[in-house]
Amino acid sequence: MKVTVVGAGAVGASCAEYIAIKDFASEVVILDIKEGYAEGKAMDLMQTASLMGFDTKISGSTNDYAKTADSHIAVITSGIPRKPGMTREELIGINAGIVKTVSSNLLKHSPNVIIIVVSNPMDTMTYLVHKTTGIPKNRIIGMGGALDSARFKYRLAEAMESPISDIDGMVIGGHSDTGMVPLTSHATRNSIRVSEFLSEDRLQQVADDTKVGGATLTKLLGTSAWYAPGAAVSSMVQAIACDQKKMFPCSTMLDGEYGLKDICIGVPVILGKNGIEKIIDIPLSDAEKAKMKESAEGVSKTNGLLEL
Repeated sequence: MKVTVVGAGAVGASCAEYIAIKDFASEVVILDIKEGYAEGKAMDLMQTASLMGFDTKISGSTNDYAKTADSHIAVITSGIPRKPGMTREELIGINAGIVKTVSSNLLKHSPNVIIIVVSNPMDTMTYLVHKTTGIPKNRIIGMGGALDSARFKYRLAEAMESPISDIDGMVIGGHSDTGMVPLTSHATRNSIRVSEFLSEDRLQQVADDTKVGGATLTKLLGTSAWYAPGAAVSSMVQAIACDQKKMFPCSTMLDGEYGLKDICIGVPVILGKNGIEKIIDIPLSDAEKAKMKESAEGVSKTNGLLEL
């Protein structure tokens, strides 16, 4: 099983590290346009192999897509990261050109590859890959919901002073500060609805904190987060590589599901060896439906800025 990670920055390197540590892939290739950068990251990671107990081979390449040939899964993290005060949507001009070029080059060498998009604005970049590559929609996946849900569960556990392993919850909708829809009505602690433990006001605070999770970290760090994004991607890659049939909220092209068409937005899906194997349609409250519609309108507005 060969996995390519395009972009050797903090998110890409963390993603490659977590994939290697889990030891399910035979090979991980890291690619970057900065001379020697991917090679250096790969060498550094390989020098942890004996310490961390993994056998995955990690190699780096400076913009040589031939090294990515026959990849089963490719992760696109390349693009400029957010700075404090920036929205994900403000990255569209530069990152659209990068993502379009990267996806085209990947497919030249791995025509059957499954692509996971991380670059922001993520839902729009996922949509761009759909519109410019023409590959089946099950093989194009946007990462956002897996990360947003992890942040949601972190905030719920914090509010209830409980172990995160007790918590189950999901965020759907667009991967933006205003587009996320944390499903507080579905969230549970060991099968008991979290509304049994938290007041409506506290649950709203959890939802609000979740939606600005990325912006909060960007303000603290001076750039985008990388540990949780890298871990989220690695979990998705593992679900596909190991045919786990696991459910993740992912950005996927909808064709009538949730009343939406011709849009990539976060909804629960089953991930397996074929990529997105099924879209799960879950019941939403009237309020959640309204928020999902509003989120979709925001994503569509951003999509309109693309030059296809």
